[in-house]
Amino acid sequence: MARQSATPENRSVRLLKVGEQVRHVISELLMRQMVHDDVLSAHTISVTEVRMSPDLRHATVFVKPLLGSDEEIVLKALRTHTAYFQKEVAGKLKLKYAAKVKFLPDESFDEASRIDSLLNDPRVKRDLAEDGEDD
Repeated sequence: MARQSATPENRSVRLLKVGEQVRHVISELLMRQMVHDDVLSAHTISVTEVRMSPDLRHATVFVKPLLGSDEEIVLKALRTHTAYFQKEVAGKLKLKYAAKVKFLPDESFDEASRIDSLLNDPRVKRDLAEDGEDD
């Protein structure tokens, strides 16, 4: 039987709650500049989402630097301090296992911009206007 991909609609409430708690912990660490790193201190980083594995042992953290600048440099700095983030998350959240944290860039804003530019294309607007007149 094929396994369904994890979407917000079919993930459990517990996974969503723990993911949100992990997001808050990491966001707070970054906001209060608790990580002693010049790159992370120089950038404002948004933690947009955290997806937990079903066994709560892995946390995929999606991040986006403000204005999308220096994304690769920021990701490298975050990945350098992964052990610190894992320790802090484990200390603040009383879970059975400490989650392994993995940082990935959040591509959803880029995808939304791409879709928006497609919808604003004059050819698409013309087609949408023609479809609206058929009613």
